[in-house]
Order: sequence, then structure tokens, then C-alpha cells
Amino acid sequence: MDLGLSGRVALITGAGRGIGRAEATALAAEGAFIAINDIDPDSAERCAQDLAQTGAQAMAVAGDVTDPGCVDRIIARCHDRFGRLDVLVNNAGLGGRFLGRKVTEMAFDDWDRVIRSHMYGTFLCTRAAAPLMQDQGFGRIINTSSIHYTGGGRTGISNYSAAKAGIAGFTRTVAKELGPQGITVNAIAPGFVATDLIAGFSDDAMQRIRDQNPKRRCCTPDELGALVAFLASAQADFINGAVVSIDGGRREFVWD
Repeated sequence: MDLGLSGRVALITGAGRGIGRAEATALAAEGAFIAINDIDPDSAERCAQDLAQTGAQAMAVAGDVTDPGCVDRIIARCHDRFGRLDVLVNNAGLGGRFLGRKVTEMAFDDWDRVIRSHMYGTFLCTRAAAPLMQDQGFGRIINTSSIHYTGGGRTGISNYSAAKAGIAGFTRTVAKELGPQGITVNAIAPGFVATDLIAGFSDDAMQRIRDQNPKRRCCTPDELGALVAFLASAQADFINGAVVSIDGGRREFVWD
């Protein structure tokens, strides 16, 4: 299937590795020009160089997506290089060491940094990119929620669950605001994804994850990339304001 992405310009945040890198790779494979954002300049540059070696047009635009001025510069650099911006994938966000504490034990910094990285980044990048898309009469904004936006049955991640629920609500509202200008706004809601972020889980925890999923495995980054490429395509034009689950059918996870 031709997804109609050849020559489209896509910016993916937090794309130096893992899920974001897979999303960038999937979009590049469909002929899109790629701007790789990451807070780590070296990771962004490595990803852009790897894509360029496959024949893709790619650039690195490092920077912190929670900083309004930095976001404006990222969007401007992307537009200066390619002359337009068609697809924004809001993927950046913290987890890892900021998770795992129940609300009565959670430090304010753990709450604040997770909320900022996911919600501020999604808001700021959307706000900066939308006017360019409105001028073009076309745009695709794809946000990253999570199966945990409904709670998910796991304790110790109230900051993460709140951020992902916020992104789901943000997506539905902004879809109504931008839809009339030819811009769709959707979110993906993955379950556990097989990246290095879960590599530190114990064998027992990983077995429980597999046992509680009808597919008996985690999602792969490439599967997420394929979904993002579809949502960015012309074929997905009537999908707007959706939060698309990609979790193998799992709806609840009992961690304790």
C-alpha cells in the first residue's frame, strides 16, 4: 500500500533511540523527509546519520521540548531545511527512575518532571507546529499516550498515568480545533514495548507481562512505527481524535 508520504516532512521528538527511532525509520521508509529531535544531541545525530545512510533525507534537531523557546527554534529549523512540516510525532517523555513510587512516597520532582516531559512537550510542539500545518491545509499530529492512561492496574505510576490521560484528553480536544483546517490529531496507546527501557525488569515481571497479554509477548518498536506511518498517511484522513490501542488485547495489568 502506498501511504502517500513521499516528500512529506515529519518531525519526531525523543527519536534518538527506542520507539521514536523506530517511528522515524518507518516514516523514512515511506519516503518522508525526517527531522530527528532528542534532548541528547549525539543520539539525534546518530539516528539522522543512520537514516541518511539508507538514502533518506534526515536532519538532527536536538533540544528540550519542555522549553518554549527551544521548541520554537526546533520547528523553525525544520521549516528552514525542508520548507514545510506535515507530520509531528510527539514521542518524547521521561519514565524510568521517575516511576515506581506510590503517591504518598513520590517526590515533587518525580511528579513534576514526568508531567512536564510528556504534557508540556506535547502541548508546546503542537502549538508551534499547528500554524504551519494550517497554512498548508494539511497536517498529521500523532501523540503518545499509553495503556496506563486508564490506570492500567499498576501502582507506583500515578505521575505517568496522569500524564498519559492528559495527553488522551488533549488529543481529543485539539482534534476538534484543528480538524476543520485539514489537520488530524490522534494518539497511540501502547502496552509494554520491547525496548531497552524494560530491559531491567526481572524475569518474573517479564513473565507476568507476557502471561497477562493474549498475544503472550510485548509490542515491538517496528509495530508502533507501522501504526504511526499509517496514521500519518492519506488513508487515515478520517481518523481524528482517536486514541488507538496497540497492546495485544491487554486491558489490565496486576503488578503487585
